[in-house]
Amino acid sequence: MGSPSFFSPYRHGFVRVATAAPKVKLADPAANAQAVLDLVRQADTAGVAVLVFPELGLTGYSIDDLLQQDVLLDAVEDAIADLAHESAGLATLFVVGAPLRDGGRLYNTAVAIQDGRVRGAVPKTFLPNYREFYERRWFTPGAGVTGRTLTLAGQAVPFGTDVLFRSIGEIDFTVGVEICEDVWTPTPPSTGQALAGAEILLNLSASNITIGKSETRRLLCASQSSRAIAAYVYSAAGAGESSTDLAWDGHVDIHELGALLAETPRFSTGPVMAMADVDVGRIRQERMRVVTFGDSATLSPPAAPYRTVGFDFMPPEAELGLERRVERFPFTPSDPAKLRENCYEAYNIQVQGLARRVEASGLSKLVIGVSGGLDSTQALIVAAKAMDQLSLPRANILAYTLPGFATSDRTKSNAWSLMKAMGVTAGEIDIRPAAQQMLKDLDHPFSRGEPVYDVTFENVQAGLRTDYLFRLANHHGGLVVGTGDLSELALGWCTYGVGDQMSHYNPNSGVSKTLIQHLIRFVAHSGDVDAATTALLDDILATEISPELVPGEQVQSTESFVGPYALQDFNLYYMTRYGMAPSKIAFLAWSAWHDETAGAWPAGTPDAARRAYDLPEIKRWLELFLRRFFANQFKRSAMPNGPKISSGGALSPRGDWRMPSDAKADAWLAELRTGVPD
Repeated sequence: MGSPSFFSPYRHGFVRVATAAPKVKLADPAANAQAVLDLVRQADTAGVAVLVFPELGLTGYSIDDLLQQDVLLDAVEDAIADLAHESAGLATLFVVGAPLRDGGRLYNTAVAIQDGRVRGAVPKTFLPNYREFYERRWFTPGAGVTGRTLTLAGQAVPFGTDVLFRSIGEIDFTVGVEICEDVWTPTPPSTGQALAGAEILLNLSASNITIGKSETRRLLCASQSSRAIAAYVYSAAGAGESSTDLAWDGHVDIHELGALLAETPRFSTGPVMAMADVDVGRIRQERMRVVTFGDSATLSPPAAPYRTVGFDFMPPEAELGLERRVERFPFTPSDPAKLRENCYEAYNIQVQGLARRVEASGLSKLVIGVSGGLDSTQALIVAAKAMDQLSLPRANILAYTLPGFATSDRTKSNAWSLMKAMGVTAGEIDIRPAAQQMLKDLDHPFSRGEPVYDVTFENVQAGLRTDYLFRLANHHGGLVVGTGDLSELALGWCTYGVGDQMSHYNPNSGVSKTLIQHLIRFVAHSGDVDAATTALLDDILATEISPELVPGEQVQSTESFVGPYALQDFNLYYMTRYGMAPSKIAFLAWSAWHDETAGAWPAGTPDAARRAYDLPEIKRWLELFLRRFFANQFKRSAMPNGPKISSGGALSPRGDWRMPSDAKADAWLAELRTGVPD
């Protein structure tokens, strides 16, 4: 069997996991085994690698003293033998809950079965004996149970809290297992399992439901997946459990690094199952990046070495759609409440950073160039709010529009309207005479009347604007506020040195282009500005992104040169935040962008922007991103101060991103060429 298709998640470091809660029949292991098997077959058909069921699911959790009846325990062993036999030919590793005897003691265990074999059994470490739970009446704690074997289904089966399960085929991942109460303790067994290499942690739970308890369970699962840098797959008892004194909601969910990937509605009257593709590659990258994870493994060695039980998992050859939500805009979530929260925090981080720099400088004035475009609009809004925070007059902001050879009437008019609306001291300096003189001094063809609009022609204008701003700052005793954003820094779409790459402080340096649009929209509709300013900001948002440096009838579209910011911000996020290979980035981009009707869009996204990208487009723009990203590191190595905004990272050489300016993109480009089909 060859490698999985490019369109299979397994090709890119994902592993499909599932969690299920069958409808249990109390004290009927044979019937429960059949219910388990039905779900296992569904999961196997769907390409699931790992599936977890609830605690004591082969008997039901709520059968109390029946748990110590030999008739029942014999039936449990028969049911396990049947499951092992019927699983022959099934690739899915599934884990069921069962009471098992060993050495005259009874244990609450998780039994792992795959492809005709019982792979291992793990006892519950911590037994609750408070409130409604009295497990020590029936069970022996699993703490200290290591190095043992059981005989199940005619096989010698590794038994103990020291057992991990590892796929030894082409698809490589490791699974750890704990049971219910284990994760409620200060030292969950899954912590040690993760430190020993388990990326996928399973929890077989019963956990009855009371008001508010489901949120606590989600918090536990999310926090454990975050602390352990792992996927955490949880299944709790549901339909069919006894209602004598308790209720059960069949809570099943899947978390990865603190984020919820999938869950099912609770209180179902029948079986439920949720599945998701967990990013094992991302988990490994994050563990490598977070060095304290490795330190913890060194400082907290296990009392006994773990035994790793191997099994051979082979994914299906069929193409599988990705079973997880991938945001089209990783810097701007599609959930409206989360987007509002992110915009609020980003805006205030910018304001606080600039206000602190003004305070520390001992100066009281700011100088800023206003073009009427997105970036300078946001920077001016931030500057105005910073001055408010410092109780300084907005008139201390010296804002200038600096029209050049291609400045449009629309952007110039918007720049003037914005400066007036913000209550700043507004001015205009026409840079064309100075540019004409410089081009003449350079003996540039344009100075002789020839329509030559090369990089020199463009950068003379960009450089003069910045030169004027710095000299104005000298003249008035102020700080130059930068306007360039994170996306432009990534792509090198800025003029180095005496150009828009430089300033005294840049509040936009950690904000992507796709986020800046939402920040402006956030302010426009926050109620902090009047209706006229709202209309003005909406018009700025609708203006084509352009440097306006080349004269002509058509607008000089930035995205025709550097690619759609929607895709380039996506590429930036996954390359710098998670170190992903280009082929994996392309797969994720295709999953997010190939169908414009699938999934949610961030609120306020214009209809014209709600478009799809096919794989050839994604590959072409990703190649351009890689070339520009590597070629322009020298601009980022000398970038001014500015605040980090999002967990997606920043590109400051003093913070998140450090690389030599001499690095080559060849290895990344080669991986893209060979890893992504044309």
